[in-house]
Amino acid sequence: MPESPMPSEPQELRVTPAVSPEDAAETASEPAAEGESPARGLAAPPAAAAEAVARRVEFGQLTPRSPQPADRNINLLMDVMLEVTVELGRARMRIRDVLALGLGSVIELDRLAGESVDLYLNDRLFARGEVVVIEESFGVRITEILSPEARMQTLGTRPGANTAS
Repeated sequence: MPESPMPSEPQELRVTPAVSPEDAAETASEPAAEGESPARGLAAPPAAAAEAVARRVEFGQLTPRSPQPADRNINLLMDVMLEVTVELGRARMRIRDVLALGLGSVIELDRLAGESVDLYLNDRLFARGEVVVIEESFGVRITEILSPEARMQTLGTRPGANTAS
């Protein structure tokens, strides 16, 4: 859209009301007829307001700022710690079954062996992966990172997540 050139000097615009002050005073002094809007009986504007002056606004020249590199802003967040949780599976148990658990008890989970595990960042599902063994520790190889749309759909869906903050 092309810009219209700004005048170098302010221009005055005169605005004249459609009703002369005399007609307005005459109309205001008449009582409003029955069923007619009482706004007709309002007082007329003073004669000085009959002709208003409007001036074009002149704005100072804006100087463009150099854009800040995105890296500078993201670097502020690089040292923030996030809690990463890997969910192997879930199980629902009655209280009597939990109380009966002892050493050597086995809890069956809702996932099959070799099935993907869910990865959560601060209780928000963000990826899926597979369990791997690194020397003597478990690890997770990421196989899928959820799209932003999919992450929005899963907000607050993790059962048992601590939602009180």
